[in-house]
Amino acid sequence: MSDESAAEFQDLLRRVTGDDRVAGVVLTGSRARAGAATERSDYDVLLVARGDPRELPDGERRRDSRLDIVPMSLADFRTHAIPGAPDEWNRYAFTHARVLKDTPDGLIARLVAEKGTLAPEEARRMAAGWLDAFCNAVYRWLKNARDGRLVEARLDAAEAVPPLLTLLFALHGRVRPYNKYLLRDLAEHPLGPPELSAERLVPLLEEVLSAGAPETAHRLFRIVEPLARAAGHGDVIDSWGDDAALMRG
Repeated sequence: MSDESAAEFQDLLRRVTGDDRVAGVVLTGSRARAGAATERSDYDVLLVARGDPRELPDGERRRDSRLDIVPMSLADFRTHAIPGAPDEWNRYAFTHARVLKDTPDGLIARLVAEKGTLAPEEARRMAAGWLDAFCNAVYRWLKNARDGRLVEARLDAAEAVPPLLTLLFALHGRVRPYNKYLLRDLAEHPLGPPELSAERLVPLLEEVLSAGAPETAHRLFRIVEPLARAAGHGDVIDSWGDDAALMRG
């Protein structure tokens, strides 16, 4: 299937490259990332139309095991996956995405770069918000464990992982990867501190999801606190008052 998919993808590129109705072509997903694709990977393609995308040929709208082609107007592309948009969940698709056709002024590439990265002020705001969410999940996790509600504690432990990961990447000015790419991203683009290396962070996450022990919550919090304070978010932790001591252990 891989050879057939590649052939159909190349046929698509030949068609749209010379089509003036198409302002940009963006390849996302595993096929855009070196070494990430498997023989079952499809080609995720976003076509940016200058006008109404419905005016493109029917063959340029497709979703199957080989090609996932999404036509979108330039106006819609400008707001797609930006902060606060309903489809913000798709933002990481533009990290490491490949622009295969662009406007003469490079507009598509600029928009892709803005979606796939965090501006400094945005990263600061995100980090503060997700730090508070992480503290909330850890606090509930530890209270449930303390009171013998073990199932509830494990549920809160699991809920601590998404804000934790979003926070750690925001502290480093990066969009949190999809789970599919997390290990690859940590290995190929390390966050920096040794405790956040794939070799140390991933086993800790496995402990959270498999056991949800209070000791793991304390370890996570003691990793996060100095990083957050160094980034200027000590006020968020201090706002938890004496409960911060519970989280430290």
